[in-house]
Amino acid sequence: MDPRGLVIPGGCSVAYDAGIDTTTPPPLTILKARLRHRPDLVDIEIADGRIHSVEPVGTRPPQGQSLEANENLVTESFVNTHLHLDKVFTLSSLGDAALADYQTGGMGQAMGAIEKATAVKLGQDRDAMLTAGRRALAMAAYYGNTHIRALADVDSKAGTRGVEVLLALQEEFVGIVDLQVVAFAQDGIIREPGTAELLRQCMELGANVVGGIPWIEFTEADMAEHVRICFDIAVEYDADVSMLLDDAGDPGLRTLEMMAVEALRRNWHGRALAHHARAMQLYPEPYFARLVSLLAAAGVAVVSDPHTGPLHARVKELLAAGITVSLGQDDISDGYYAFGRNNMLEVAFLGAHLLWMMAGPELEVLYDSVTTSAGRSIGLKNHRLEIGAPANLVVLQSGTVAEALRFHAAPRAVVSHGRLVDQTAMRELSAVPE
Repeated sequence: MDPRGLVIPGGCSVAYDAGIDTTTPPPLTILKARLRHRPDLVDIEIADGRIHSVEPVGTRPPQGQSLEANENLVTESFVNTHLHLDKVFTLSSLGDAALADYQTGGMGQAMGAIEKATAVKLGQDRDAMLTAGRRALAMAAYYGNTHIRALADVDSKAGTRGVEVLLALQEEFVGIVDLQVVAFAQDGIIREPGTAELLRQCMELGANVVGGIPWIEFTEADMAEHVRICFDIAVEYDADVSMLLDDAGDPGLRTLEMMAVEALRRNWHGRALAHHARAMQLYPEPYFARLVSLLAAAGVAVVSDPHTGPLHARVKELLAAGITVSLGQDDISDGYYAFGRNNMLEVAFLGAHLLWMMAGPELEVLYDSVTTSAGRSIGLKNHRLEIGAPANLVVLQSGTVAEALRFHAAPRAVVSHGRLVDQTAMRELSAVPE
């Protein structure tokens, strides 16, 4: 089974084979919905793919198809700001060596993990990548994750293959899950000659974001050059930048600073996303304070994935300083993480434990980190439950954020671009047990 040509509840067949849905979404009204920051129950009317009205229950007759929320929470849909979609479900073929290196002690062997994990690219097959990616995106749709920034390796081993696969999946899941495809220089740019040109080729193919990982270069000068090249390409193609930064247990790593400085120089405010930044946990206080001020000035957001490694960004302090922070899935059963299912409630649940954020207001912040804050981090316009905004929503099985995180169950219903997602079909395609 694949998602193309599925009949969506409401009687509208969507032409995913063509990659474009030209039909107008039918009207939909969500009845007796509970909102996060409003005491009364409401009816939410959706028309032309957008939120048309949010009124107290019974204010006006339902328009079009009706969906009962049964007094459960209705919120913005989930957003995953960091996923290596080109490697999902490859752990069984790679083995545990990279996993052990990445998660050992203070992450001092993270570089070795990356070098071991490159082996997976030598035997990757496009059809197998498509099948695995399709399964991961069906999981995302089932769990209400409608937007993903997805990375694909670009280097002498992978070439442009991963980006080509992700672009095919982007087209296949139009109207269900929006993919931002990142052309990602996983093995470096300076130490991998020819990668800069491959990145440009990927942008010509249609990749949306330029991705880098400067800390794995051999010298600080090369790290700075890596950052500069990524921004050169981003400016050339008017694209956002995503970089995996300082992803090891080394307090001397400073590539987050390099990225923020370059974003300031290029006036790329709000268009640079910093992933991981795990070494931040080891920085001395005076340097960390200066770095936070730099991030704020440059408008750099941070995505943390605390469940995939023993170090993580200093999330609470970043939030206190007004830095936009999101949580990402990062990996799904690959050389760096054994689990994962594109369930962002599960990611936030794990974050509550690993970040020690369990008080009521902190749970609300965690929920933002996989919905509204995550949307801002990857440049989504108006990813909020408000009139006029695109109708990307989830109807949960719980009445509070705390209960939603406690059980991290699949939503009762998922609305993507104003349409109900066929969750039964998505569950079957993803092989998620009932």
